[in-house]
Amino acid sequence: MGQSIFIIVVLSIFTSCQCRQQVILPISTIDSILQVNATSILEEKLSEINAQSGQVIVMEVQTGQIKALVGLTKKDSTNYQPCENFSVWQSTGLMRPISLLAALETGKVKLSDKVDTGDGIYQVHGRELKDHNWHRGGYGELTVQEGLAVGSNIATYKTMEKAFGENPQTFFDLLANMSYGKPDSINGIANLNPAYFITPKDNNWAKSDFAWSSIGYNQQISPIQILTFYNAIANDGKMIQSQLYKDSVVVINPQIASRASIDSLKKALVFNVTNGLCQPAKSDKTTVAGKQGTIIVSTDNGNTVYAVEFCGYFPTDNPKYSIIVSINKTGLPASGGLMAGDAFRQIVDTMNF
Repeated sequence: MGQSIFIIVVLSIFTSCQCRQQVILPISTIDSILQVNATSILEEKLSEINAQSGQVIVMEVQTGQIKALVGLTKKDSTNYQPCENFSVWQSTGLMRPISLLAALETGKVKLSDKVDTGDGIYQVHGRELKDHNWHRGGYGELTVQEGLAVGSNIATYKTMEKAFGENPQTFFDLLANMSYGKPDSINGIANLNPAYFITPKDNNWAKSDFAWSSIGYNQQISPIQILTFYNAIANDGKMIQSQLYKDSVVVINPQIASRASIDSLKKALVFNVTNGLCQPAKSDKTTVAGKQGTIIVSTDNGNTVYAVEFCGYFPTDNPKYSIIVSINKTGLPASGGLMAGDAFRQIVDTMNF
């Protein structure tokens, strides 16, 4: 009898230990102080520009650990509330550097190449492609690097014509090889879908579509997927799986592009902040590289909704963090640099690194 009681007690202790092991919770990657600061900065910026919604995501370059994940949407005329839809799909104004990276990979393009953007209006198979300053006469002749820094649609497309004009499908094949649009899933982010693109293989493809695809249209992608790609640029080409719970580092793609192409693009992203239209993202605390973007994401009942975005990383010589700020607002003015870039800078200035 005594022996039976002893066995039951031992089994109870063993079972209890097993249960305790099973309820061990994963450790979050979120930095609570940074989360609070980023939320406050985003809310203030949304209120300032009367935006509908916005996201801020901060990620460690080397590990892919997400240190802040903020989503806000308008509750009423003066207040915003948390929104957990981090899988939102839309076009992106942050495509130009990604297109440039693909063009650099062909070997047909260099940052110093000259591009004539003319008077800011360019005919593409019967459609007008315009630069934002077309009504002031355009930018004329620029280098590829300068074209990126001023956000010239025409400079981007003419560069892409030079690299892929004979076979636009090779551009999309190269994007796939570079793992653009990954990851397809992240533990802790619900309903994240693979990015979607219209390509020359689709029945609804038109010849003019290549111009608009190269600047961010004809695709649906989430901010976290854009950030993952920019993070790979900061990481010298190694694409890391984003993670919300501390785990071993998972490599999606060990080298999305050649080091020579990556180094050229990184140079251009630094120039964009120091000499281009995104000087509002410049921090007195550290050196920053990145790109701003503004794009139409929808037009409904005469109301045009813009995505104003900035994605970048810092410090430029040894990147520790990458950040995306993506804001949706109705109507003009809409500026990725002045709006999202400024919020980026404020977040950087609160951080320790």
